[in-house]
Amino acid sequence: MESNPVLLESKSSPMNLLHEMHQLRLLGHLCDVTVSVEYQGVRAEFVAHKAVLAATSKFFKEVFLNEKAVDGPRSNVFLNEVQVADFASFLEFVYTAKVEVEEDRVQRMLEIAEKLKCLDLSETCFQLKKQMLESVLLELQNFSESQNSEEEGAAHPNVLPESKAAAVAEAERDPPDSPVARPSLGASPEVPAAKSREKM
Repeated sequence: MESNPVLLESKSSPMNLLHEMHQLRLLGHLCDVTVSVEYQGVRAEFVAHKAVLAATSKFFKEVFLNEKAVDGPRSNVFLNEVQVADFASFLEFVYTAKVEVEEDRVQRMLEIAEKLKCLDLSETCFQLKKQMLESVLLELQNFSESQNSEEEGAAHPNVLPESKAAAVAEAERDPPDSPVARPSLGASPEVPAAKSREKM
């Protein structure tokens, strides 16, 4: 009797594989390509694995698949107009799926991703730029709303003082002892006049 097939799937294996490849690259083990990067006189060399670069970058995939057999165990690739720091960040991203860069370098990372045809980095940069833009728009909206509320508060500050002034003016016209000011006592206006006649 045949048993049903079951799926054996590791959630951690992809990250473990990346981590191990990253460690091998940092130690220089099994590396089969040297990438030379030069930008405005600044030059650096990076060792890496063809398989990792080809799997993450269509640019490198085309280079490696089209290269002729070379003498020696290691290939060389030359990149001009790519900054050393940007390529180092690119390598870290393709080997770890993450990299920390300054905000003002995100655009440059997007450009290197497009130049090297690295879709994952391209999408990551695009998403981050979108989040940054949304954050700026939200800050501007909050700032605009706070400005509007301050302007409204500044436009109506006299409402309360005017009503106070009106109350003071009314009180001056009708002193507290006057019958107009005390209608609840039920006294008629003639009563004070009658009292004043009696005194006379």
